[in-house]
Amino acid sequence: MILFVKNMVCDRCVLIVRQQLQAQGFEVENISLGQVEVLPDPNPTQLQQISASFQVLGFELIDKEKDQLIEAVKTEVINLVHYSDLNELNQSLMQLVAERLHKDYAYLSRLFSDAEGITIERYVIQQKIQKVKELLEYGELNLNEIAYQMGYSSSAHLSTQFKSVTGISPSKYKTAATKDRKPLDKV
Repeated sequence: MILFVKNMVCDRCVLIVRQQLQAQGFEVENISLGQVEVLPDPNPTQLQQISASFQVLGFELIDKEKDQLIEAVKTEVINLVHYSDLNELNQSLMQLVAERLHKDYAYLSRLFSDAEGITIERYVIQQKIQKVKELLEYGELNLNEIAYQMGYSSSAHLSTQFKSVTGISPSKYKTAATKDRKPLDKV
């Protein structure tokens, strides 16, 4: 059985979900951000136990197909923005998400906007800004290198978008005493 899990956004989440299911006596056949295949198939009582144990850890089982699709969109965006080099993509992020999910982009866009109250494009921008904040905090790359890695046409474009989302410039963010980076599942 494949379980769809909300808020799995990183490798540690995958590890925690795996450990939680194994502790409950399930064999994890396959696991990736947002979904896990378990054996044997859990019965309704076991599903409730899994759900309860996940909620304590900040995860949630998703049972409705539309909710699963929305979470899949989020997972694909997070994978692309946080775990790949956006500069090397040969097509738009939105089209790539639609292809990976084997769905029409217009359908995904309408579904996502209705459920989340923002467009997929806006969600992508929010994720990119969180990644830029992370890279700025690490201090290993300059703004031009970050802009290139994140697929921006220039550091000026990145700076403009960063300021429109956060209200401050990247350089002010980098030197600020307190940072306001959000966990990926809260973006």
